[in-house]
Amino acid sequence: MFRAKITPKKFFPNNLIAWKSTLRGAEKSLDLDNRDMPDNSVAGDTEFAASKRGSFFQEAPRLGNQFSGDLFLQSYLKRLLPYEVLQEIFPDLQHFGHRVATDIYSMGRECELQPPKLEQFDAWGKRVDNIQTCQGWRQLHDVSADEGLISIPYERKYGQWSRIYQAVKLFMFSPSSGLYSCPLALTDGAAKSIEVSNMTEKLSVLKDAYSHLTSRDPKKFWTSGQWMTERKGGSDVANGTETIAVPQDDVTYRLYGYKWFSSATDADMTLTLARVQNPDGSTVPGTKGITMFYMQTRNEDGKLNNIEVQRLKNKLGTRQLPTAELLLHGSQAYKMSDEGRGVPCISDMLTITRFHNSIVAAGVMRRIMSLAQDYCLRRSVFGKLLVEHPLHMQTLAKIEVETRAAFLLSMEVARLLGKQDCNEASDVETQLLRLLTPITKLYTAKQAMQVTSEGLESFGGQGYIEDTGLPGLMRDAQVLPIWEGTTNVLSLDVLRSISKSQGQVLKAFHADVSNKLSRACAFRPALKVIKEKVQSSMNTLLSPKNYELLSDSLPARDVAFSLARIYMASLLIEHASWEEAEEQDVEAAKRWCQQDLTPVLTQLRHNAYDAKSSACDLALVMKGHSDFTRT
Repeated sequence: MFRAKITPKKFFPNNLIAWKSTLRGAEKSLDLDNRDMPDNSVAGDTEFAASKRGSFFQEAPRLGNQFSGDLFLQSYLKRLLPYEVLQEIFPDLQHFGHRVATDIYSMGRECELQPPKLEQFDAWGKRVDNIQTCQGWRQLHDVSADEGLISIPYERKYGQWSRIYQAVKLFMFSPSSGLYSCPLALTDGAAKSIEVSNMTEKLSVLKDAYSHLTSRDPKKFWTSGQWMTERKGGSDVANGTETIAVPQDDVTYRLYGYKWFSSATDADMTLTLARVQNPDGSTVPGTKGITMFYMQTRNEDGKLNNIEVQRLKNKLGTRQLPTAELLLHGSQAYKMSDEGRGVPCISDMLTITRFHNSIVAAGVMRRIMSLAQDYCLRRSVFGKLLVEHPLHMQTLAKIEVETRAAFLLSMEVARLLGKQDCNEASDVETQLLRLLTPITKLYTAKQAMQVTSEGLESFGGQGYIEDTGLPGLMRDAQVLPIWEGTTNVLSLDVLRSISKSQGQVLKAFHADVSNKLSRACAFRPALKVIKEKVQSSMNTLLSPKNYELLSDSLPARDVAFSLARIYMASLLIEHASWEEAEEQDVEAAKRWCQQDLTPVLTQLRHNAYDAKSSACDLALVMKGHSDFTRT
């Protein structure tokens, strides 16, 4: 090793030749082997020292079987499912856990590297609007059909447990899917909407579409889009829907409008909203004028159904997914809801798509945790493996607790959906599903952003390198708080569920949490302290004195967060109280309950919701903006 002391004077000689000579001497002392290095000599000059590549290359994290490697998932299924059901589906889950880490992962990675392209015109100027997707995307279509990712809950083979079976497969599939999880969510939502529609018996096209959407045959299987958003856009469909539906002499309509954000544009069919045109050319404004329509994207000749693809969206993430702006110019469609009942018709579809959003959130959290878990056994820093650094393990432990809570909450929605699918849900369970669906979607989406960010950091600089595939997990997770309603929109939806049910959803919530906690205490006395904290937090939040707080829009976000944390606490405690639970399950429940379970009450104590605070919010954000004139 070269140990010569180089003083500043020697290191920066005035004479350039002397400086090069010093470097050459250092090179000889280091005994560098430059046989594989390029020749850096310059004719007539002294050769510079060459660097050496070195022999160390960091080993990448390995993705193992995503079912057999997830002990928490297995313990959950063992606790919940009847023995005969678990025994029957276990081999399929084991096989699928391997597939999502191998061939399906490769397909999804290809979708990331080869995003869709739009060919608007052929070589002779004819408009074709052909969206070109990679082979991996098309293969994922076949895999989805073959694996029953949509058909499982509609086959009802395992009754109410069929939805849990589907949810577990989606949980493992989504982070490997190259965003094919999106068209699957929309397909599931469309199938559910058709299944419960009162138009299905009247229109054979809907029956035919349902058979395609729920098929296991890749040649028959259809995916669906969901084209709701227009230029005024977002969740305000009442004021944003401008598409017109012109009745024809038969049962069909012709749609004219501009769809600003259409996910899964390459789908075989779609559900969309429009206003039916009256004989005098007028339409009914607001929510009462909106009707749901079913339309196929292509005619029998294979040409687009009077649809022009204006452009593909250039997005932060979800680049694998074709999302486009579309012009509907006389597209043939069929009425899917009673006239003016389009918004209520959306509710069944949104329940499904928000459930999928939650499963995707939990799935990406588990995936980055799985990779970080393996990486800490392969990366050495400061003379030790990452697994030997207590601070690193403490950080990953926090991620694990968040991931478990998100998984349990998402799966509880799946359980309730399964009972609803089979018409076995009680009134309390129906009310609970109505409340938990928006809560689960909004909270798990926020968790996914936090966990993917922390997870990327656990890989150091490599977590920021696109070639590793890691940054895509975070970019794609960013859409989860936006799809199917932003956090604030869904928080207001929570308030609507409370108001429309006259508080019945909160009674169902209180009864269910109380039952979970009382059963838990009976099995595990060690959980008594946190059980009492959760019960007390819930009782205080739902006390009559806070009823006004639970109906005001300003604290809506914190109300939703508080309900989410309390319910997740009850689920973690329920799992920890299981007779086969391990000490880690108890610890996870304890750690979850160490946080503030009712942030809305904490903020209330700080007067965060009074008029003065609201005025301060406005001033903090807007004061100084040139176009803001309010004093």
